[in-house]
Amino acid sequence: MSITAAIARKPDTNFEIGQVELDAPRADEILVRIHGAGLCHTDLAARDQHIPTPLPAILGHEGAGIVESVGAKVTKVKPGDHVVLSFRSCGICVTCKRNQPAYCMEFFSLNLAGKRTDGTFTTHQHGEPVTSNFLSQSSFAEYSLAYERSVVKVPDDVPVHLLGPLGCAVQTGAGATMRSMACRAGSSIAILGAGPVGLSAMLGAIVQGCSTVVVSEPMAERRALALELGATHVIDPKAQNLTEALLAIRPTGMDYVFDTTARSEVIQSGLNALARLGTLGLVGVPTSVAATIAFNMGQLLGLGITIRGVCLGDSDPDVFIPQLIELYRQGRMPFDKLIKTYPLRDINRAVQDQHDGKVVKAVLLTDAVVA
Repeated sequence: MSITAAIARKPDTNFEIGQVELDAPRADEILVRIHGAGLCHTDLAARDQHIPTPLPAILGHEGAGIVESVGAKVTKVKPGDHVVLSFRSCGICVTCKRNQPAYCMEFFSLNLAGKRTDGTFTTHQHGEPVTSNFLSQSSFAEYSLAYERSVVKVPDDVPVHLLGPLGCAVQTGAGATMRSMACRAGSSIAILGAGPVGLSAMLGAIVQGCSTVVVSEPMAERRALALELGATHVIDPKAQNLTEALLAIRPTGMDYVFDTTARSEVIQSGLNALARLGTLGLVGVPTSVAATIAFNMGQLLGLGITIRGVCLGDSDPDVFIPQLIELYRQGRMPFDKLIKTYPLRDINRAVQDQHDGKVVKAVLLTDAVVA
């Protein structure tokens, strides 16, 4: 079928809106009519080749929509079901069996190879293959092919076009504080960076009952939003020494520090403000896969510090996304306040606005929703 998609052709250049041919779903595939897709830093990292996804490519990995049709072997969903798309996992490796599908042993081949596991492409343009299957969806398009282990059925009484960010940014941030670090009630946390992942982590920390929730962010508008959504303190790291500012708020140090910036100097400042037995969580995507950070061994040993890498919030999407939706219904996870919507055809304006800090989380709507 012919569909409209946003295509990344070259690093550091605008997406191109064009027509491509998408395969009909095979026996194990699910055709989803995309209603909304979140724009994530990871998509731009893939476009700019910090993630080795072959170009040209259809990216997008925070899709949500309605099932159009399913292959003969699919039993999890049916046409008409509302779904959120997330990452795919194998379901049988040691980490999947431990209910940690974000660390699936087959994660790369299932999500980042840009094609089916048998080597075939799902999408073509002018007879030439276009890399797709990105995070098992490539949702910067009118339609997406997904799989049973990459779709989560959701209630039809919530706005499906806004739910895409639950598939990555929201479950990553909220999962970091609710699952990966499992912040204790009454504890303190500093969140470094108030983008969609950072603010979702903040919302998760509030759900967990953290009593001191500090957000460090250079953009004044995002600091204001953090306070509006429940942060107890905010810091402008350009105006203050970050470590000193955190220790002024809590002289014994922060129980948790969660970094979304991937900047070594910011991470070091947060580390220096940790309390004894504190935990440092790292989720920021570095500009190079070879990026490293040096830590002082004496500091780690003497204070009993834990450094914790976080992938997708340690989430099992089938379990965690419904939990997030229930918290949203209760008014305790207002992720919609982070969102501004754009037509898919305006993806490049959305990218620029997100870069300029005019919006926290851009969600791209297909023409059927915009109309």
